[in-house]
Formats: sequence, structure tokens, C-alpha cells
Amino acid sequence: MAGFKKLIFIQLISWLLFASIGGYFVASAFDNAVSDAQHKTQSVVNNYISKHSIVDIAPDKLQQVLADGNTFSSFILRDQQGKELINITSPTSLPAIAQLVNTSFNSIRPQFAVNQASDIKVEFTINANNLGLILQQALFIVILVSGLMAIIPIVFMKTMFSKLNRNISMTVAEIIDVYINQNQVNNGLETAINSSKIKQLGVDLVPSFNRLSHFLQSKHDDIQNAAHSIKQEAYKDVVTELGNRNMFVEYYEKYIESSEKSTFGSLAMVRCSELQAINQTRGYQKGDEYVKAVADIIKHISGTYTGSKVFRLNSSDFAIVLPNTPLKESERFGDNLQSRFTQYQQNQELSSVANTGIVAYEKGKPLGELLSIVDNAMSMAQSKQANAWHIQRETDLVNNVSAGFGNQNWRKVINEVIEAERVHLVMQNIMPIGKSMKAYAEIQVRFKTTENQVLPTASFLAMAEKLDMAMEIDQLIINSSLEKIKSRNFSEKFFGLNVTASSAHNDQFVIWLERRLLKDTNIASKLVFEVSEFGLQQNIKASKRFIDMIHRVGARITVERFGVGLTSFKFFRDLKPDFIKMDASYTRGLEEDKNNQYFMRLMVDLAHRIGVSVFAEGVESQEEKHIIETLCLDGVQGYYIEKPKDI
Repeated sequence: MAGFKKLIFIQLISWLLFASIGGYFVASAFDNAVSDAQHKTQSVVNNYISKHSIVDIAPDKLQQVLADGNTFSSFILRDQQGKELINITSPTSLPAIAQLVNTSFNSIRPQFAVNQASDIKVEFTINANNLGLILQQALFIVILVSGLMAIIPIVFMKTMFSKLNRNISMTVAEIIDVYINQNQVNNGLETAINSSKIKQLGVDLVPSFNRLSHFLQSKHDDIQNAAHSIKQEAYKDVVTELGNRNMFVEYYEKYIESSEKSTFGSLAMVRCSELQAINQTRGYQKGDEYVKAVADIIKHISGTYTGSKVFRLNSSDFAIVLPNTPLKESERFGDNLQSRFTQYQQNQELSSVANTGIVAYEKGKPLGELLSIVDNAMSMAQSKQANAWHIQRETDLVNNVSAGFGNQNWRKVINEVIEAERVHLVMQNIMPIGKSMKAYAEIQVRFKTTENQVLPTASFLAMAEKLDMAMEIDQLIINSSLEKIKSRNFSEKFFGLNVTASSAHNDQFVIWLERRLLKDTNIASKLVFEVSEFGLQQNIKASKRFIDMIHRVGARITVERFGVGLTSFKFFRDLKPDFIKMDASYTRGLEEDKNNQYFMRLMVDLAHRIGVSVFAEGVESQEEKHIIETLCLDGVQGYYIEKPKDI
């Protein structure tokens, strides 16, 4: 900066000096022009005017005598009394610069010459054109030279600063490399700066680097704290505030699989067996409450084990790590869980709560392999009874080489249920809205083991689908329901029966069902078969064949869990259902959710145009029921209306 000021000062002095010299030469040019004009005028007066009579002196002759018209802009002869005798004026076009200085220079003001003998007085004004041009050219030269004098230092300074900038950049980079690579601080930083070339440039970077170091350190701390908070949030389950699957994986890999010291213990997995059913029938808020209750039970029981950790892996699964706990001791853990789950089941009137699979772990055991084993244990627990637990030991895996050991056990349980027809039927009414509307009661089923224990319904049906046994279960449910209806003589009542989409799309099942319903045509007209919207959309052509058969025998069709799939008018037109049952997710918080209200109203209008009635399920409050009534639905179902009851 000091060098820049010095250059500006030198430039200013040089410009003033050159301007002074230029001004001197311009002034000299003006003085010479005036002197020449005066000599020429005096010569004309002495040699011409004084030798002729005034009468003989004509303006044109005088103009010829003057010869050079560029010398004078005006030439006036006067007598001694000042009377004007002859006036010769040459029109001039002064340059702008001459006009600007016209009143400032004596050289272009009127001048005088006198001849005493002839009593003649001459007043003349020199032509300023030439003088203005001289001044204009001089000023142009001054500006040009000044401009060059301004450009030259700027170019010089730019070159100098570019070189300086490169030197500083290279030196700062060198200092930063030393500072970072060698982790030098305080004196180390000052030493790195003082030993660099930057000192030669007169730049003291120590204070700046110290401030930068402190600033970066504070920002680093802020970033670390923010990253830690983000990680905590990313690793936390929102509903239970437990660590999620990511945290579980990190914990296992760090403290078990890659641990430097020997470690062992038990890993338990708990699966909420009724979450899906609760979400559908009671709403997602009740589902969250159910999950929280299961989490609280798990935390309470596992809290008695030193160093235990609980994680929520997904919507329905929890993982519990019990360090230094052998499988024999984990049996007590399973018993305690089952006891608390059963107590909660009775209080909440559920068919089950959760099942538990338990395996042993040790250092170096891959997590993927361990999760496969514990999932197998889970399948075994679900096939026993409500809230059951199962321990998978190494000896079990040796004796049962097949990876599908749990599946095989499930197949055995399902076959036993089918052969012994161990099903328990309950029903839940759909309350019609409006006197002219007719609704029906949905028949629901519970499955039991040989010990008369209720199996988790959702798990049972999911395993039946997985093992391609859904058709046999659907046939069992339909036969049992028809027999129950006939024995109870429900002449005025209509009943809904659930059918899986895989069965509805199975030609063998469709043929069997048509023949079975034709045997009891009076009952067939009282039946409504419920199939999920998503399932029907998987094969529209097969779905249409199934629905056509149902209508042919006098029964009717409900599309349940409606709104989950991609609904279109073509879907209605092609399948022609009798009822649709809106998915329970649209009912939850309906009084505050304007979007769900709008969608429901839209579906009601569309359905009513083609003669389809619309029901809502999962109704849990008076507010939800009121909104549904205002939206012109045809019926409501849920725990607020009626809980499932025995037929």
C-alpha cells in the first residue's frame, strides 16, 4: 500500500510539471501572435494609411493591403475624435477551447495603433482561431501524456501486485502445509511464518493466522457438535426414542464383532405381532401407543441385566443385547417378557402382543449370520402360542441343517390348524349411516395351537402366504363361517368374509368357491367377500373373473384397504365392486386432516355415481364418526362403534 501511494504522488508531480511546461509554451505562442499583429498593423498605418487620404482608402483596398485575413478578426480606423471611418470585420468560428478562454487572455482583446501625423487611430483584434488551435493541441498533448503517465504505473503496479500475490499465495500455502502437516500451533505457527519468504514482503501474518486458527477451531467444534446432534437424531427412533437399526449395527460391529477383548452374550429379537391389525382396526395412533407399551416392557425387563441395550430395528421388531448372559439365563428373560406381554394383552383385549427369539453371540460373529439365526428363532416362537419365546441353540442348527427350520415348523402348525379346524370366529359390525342403507358384519378369525393357545393372527396369515398355504386357510375360514351361519340361523343378517388376493386369482380356488356357494344359495346371497385393493390390482384380469363369479352366485364384493393403491376410474369400471372400505389410515385424525377429508369426499362422489357404497374402518372417536357422517359415507366400522365379539 505504501508503494502504491508513492507511485500516485510521483505521477501527480510529473503531471503538474508537464502541465506547467505546456502552459508556458502556449503563453509564449499567444504573446508572439500579438506582437506580430501589432508590428503588421503599425507598418500598414505608417506606410499606407498615412500616405493616402481617408477618402482614397477603400475597405477592399485596405483588405488587399492587409493581405493575410487570418491575422485579424476586426480592423477599425477611427479619427482622433473616435469616429469610425472604416470597419473591416472577418467572421470567425472560434474553437470551443478558444471561446472558453476568450475572456481570460489579454492577447485576444482589442489592440491599438496610432499615427499622430495623420490623426489616425487603428483598433484591431487578432484572429483567435490559430491561438485556440494551439491551445487545443497543447491541451490534447497534456491529456495524452498524462494518460500515458497514469497507465504506465497502473500496468507496473498490476504486474508488481500479481507477482506479490503469487508470492504471498505460495508462501501462505507453504505455511498452511507446515501448520497442518506438522500440527504446529502457537510458536510453531509463528516459526513457520517467520522462516518463510513472506517476511521479505513486509507482511506480518502471525496475528491473522492466530485469529484464523481460533476461528477454525471454534467452527470445527460447532460442526462436531452439530454432526453429533444430527447423528443422534438420525440414530433415534421417533416413537420410542430408542436407538434405531443404524445404531444397532454400529454398536454390534464396534463392541461385539470387532471387539479387541473376548465378549459373549445373548441377542433377543422381539416382534410386535398385532401392529398391523391395530393400525387397520384402531388407527395408527393406537398402533404407536401399542409399540411404546411394548418398548416400555422390554426396557423394564432388560434393565435388570447389566450393560443391556435395546434398539428398535423397524416398525415391529426390537433387538435386545444382553452382554455376558448365557442362554440358560436368557430363558428367565424370555419368561419375564412373556408374562408381562400376556398381562398387557389381557388389559388391552388383544389376541397377542409379541413373540421373542433368542440366540447366543460371541466376538467375531458376523451380524448378518446372527440376524438370520434369530429370525429363525422368531418364526419358531410365533408358531408356538401367543407371546411365546424360543431359543435357537447351535445344536438345533446342527440337527436341523435346513435354513428353513422355522418355516417347516410353521408348515407343521398350519397343517395342524387346518386338519383339526382349530379356528375361532368373531364378528365386528359395520354400522350403516342412513335408514335405507344396509351394511354387514365382518367375520374375523383366530387360530389356535394344539394346546388351545391363540396364535398371532397376522404372523399366521403371513406365514401361510409365504408357504403357499393361503388357499387352504381361506377354504377353512369359508367352510367354518358357512357352518356357523347355518347353525345360528341368521336369516336377516349379512356377513363379510376376507379372502386373500392369491386365492382370488387361483382358478382352482375360484372353481371350488363357486361350487361351495351353489350348495347354499340362500346363504350365498347374504355374503360379502372382502379383498384388498392392492391385491386386486396385481392381476386385474384374474380379479375380474373372481368378481364375476361372486356376482353370478348372488354374493357381493368389497374392496378393502381402499386408497392404498393407485386408484383410477378404470378400476371401478372394470371390476364393478359393490362396496369399498377406506383404509384406516384415512380415518386417523380425520377431523384435522383436510387432505384426507377431500380425498374421501372425492371417492364418495365417484363411487356413488356408479352405485358403489363407501365404508370407513378404524373409527376410534366421536369426532372421526361425525366427520365421516358429514362426508356422506354409507357406514362406519371400528372399536368406537363396536369391538369384535363371538358369533
